[in-house]
Amino acid sequence: MTDKNPADQPLIMVIGNGDLSARLLTMLLAGERTSRVVLAGRDAAALRLRANLARFTAANLGVVAGVDTAEVDLTDVARTAATLASIRPDIIFMGASLQSWRVITGLPADVFAALDEAQLGPWLPMHLTLNHLLMQAVRESGITATTVNAAFPDAVGPVLKAVGLAPDLGIGNVANIVPALTFAAAAQAGLSPADVRVRLVAQHYFSHFVPRFGTGRPDTYRLSATTVDGDRPVAVEADELFAMLTGQLKRLGGVEGQLLTASSAMSVLAAVAGDTGRLVHAPAPGGLPGGYPVRVGARGVELDLPAGVTVAEAIGVNEAGLLADGIEHIDATTGTVTFAEPEMAIMQRMLGYHCRTMKLSEAADHAAELGARYREFASRHA
Repeated sequence: MTDKNPADQPLIMVIGNGDLSARLLTMLLAGERTSRVVLAGRDAAALRLRANLARFTAANLGVVAGVDTAEVDLTDVARTAATLASIRPDIIFMGASLQSWRVITGLPADVFAALDEAQLGPWLPMHLTLNHLLMQAVRESGITATTVNAAFPDAVGPVLKAVGLAPDLGIGNVANIVPALTFAAAAQAGLSPADVRVRLVAQHYFSHFVPRFGTGRPDTYRLSATTVDGDRPVAVEADELFAMLTGQLKRLGGVEGQLLTASSAMSVLAAVAGDTGRLVHAPAPGGLPGGYPVRVGARGVELDLPAGVTVAEAIGVNEAGLLADGIEHIDATTGTVTFAEPEMAIMQRMLGYHCRTMKLSEAADHAAELGARYREFASRHA
């Protein structure tokens, strides 16, 4: 086995002990520049069990790596700030939310399908609340860590940007669909996937919808395919690519699909830790709405858009995706969110929950109400 000496590696703090963080942790320990890790959360005993599982798994893969743990309760901002100031992570991965997106997938299939029509937007309070607390603690701590958010970053980022607290970037969503589109583009062009580079601008709605239905609204994406060698254009037909994702390139979703999300997180964290400048896809770089192709390194994130697509156009595309996802508007100066009525009407009809506008300061209260109403709803469909 290889005994890693990570002293020169950046310190990565993974916050949250759920399924996504667990999958990511094992990948980090096997990485070249990502094996110096602190796992943080509320339950010290559960953290230690998870850390031991990860390091023993790494040992089976021939790697000896340690995982430290830290108790962090994000609702205590001052204490979290003190912990961050003491540990001084270089990179923070935020894997915690008040209710994971996947919780509703446990409903009976017909009930889930009906509630899923409300999209992800109305569930924003569940993902925004803890991120807001974390970013307040980061600011209070005085550290300069790169912050990477996994909890609905497409919308959380622009809300927190309005108050100067946006994470540096997110993971998943747009990144989750790019591998399949790359394989599809390669098949269409008669090339190896290793020789094709896809650039995609799209919000969570697009990456959720296309693999399920094999089609995509033109106003919710911008897509290009080029060769890796020389960035020469590769001619592709988008509608045919999308259809392939429900045919020969259909994949497992749900909880099993978290493996793909974890790998997208790993690609971002490895790029930051290794200062590679590698092209990856990520939501909310610098707090922008939706997802983009970006170059990532230790010194920051730069957009690498499809040829001919302006930043303004890319933002407009992602705002169209936000609307389709149930978020009508995010105020750039206050962070106040206006939710789209059609999707919120579904929440009203099924859960008895309705919120047309939400100030950032109201997110925790809305999360508490939404969580209570969902638990009551789920108990009726157990």
